[in-house]
Amino acid sequence: MRLIAKNISKKIGNKDILKSINLELESGNVYGFVGRNGSGKTMLFRALSGLMSTSSGEVIYDGKVLKKDMNVLPNLGIIIENAGLYPELSGFENLKLLMGLNKKIDEERIKEVIAMVGLDPNDRRKYRKYSLGMKQRIIIAQALMESPDVLMLDEPTNALDEDGVELIRKLIRKEKERGALIIIASHNKEDIELLADKVFMLKDGKVIERK
Repeated sequence: MRLIAKNISKKIGNKDILKSINLELESGNVYGFVGRNGSGKTMLFRALSGLMSTSSGEVIYDGKVLKKDMNVLPNLGIIIENAGLYPELSGFENLKLLMGLNKKIDEERIKEVIAMVGLDPNDRRKYRKYSLGMKQRIIIAQALMESPDVLMLDEPTNALDEDGVELIRKLIRKEKERGALIIIASHNKEDIELLADKVFMLKDGKVIERK
């Protein structure tokens, strides 16, 4: 599978957020994106996934054009800022609710993926009572639970302790081996150095491949 960005730009008001970005990304690889806050990383993820329309250019996935042939990428797993989980539900209940949208998995898979990220599937505490690290783990679980073809992870190791960071890195490597196309943005230099096959720098809305 290939995910191709052809000359995509995004303008909000008078501000150019993304500027003429061209990318060609392939399954079975991890692509790292680095840049300062406000450089456009989150906006790029939104544009590539279909969560946001571009002002110009095209995003093409498996020969189909985003926003023409499909609204969002099919079989996408994503973590992005302000994840919308319900604070009054447990982690399991949140994932069960999301499970109902696509009806691809069952409750056993939810329990499996919660355990994979190092949490207890039987923990009935409400999400709002989770620590920051626990919240990050359950958000990653929701991205992984349907074995997505494309995985977009914005700051995947944020708020995690050393053991949690290592666990999530192992899961990302496992997803790569499975054949997923993985895109990560991280301020943790080790995440990028240890995981990414190719690294891109985002600066002032433009993308430059880092050699």
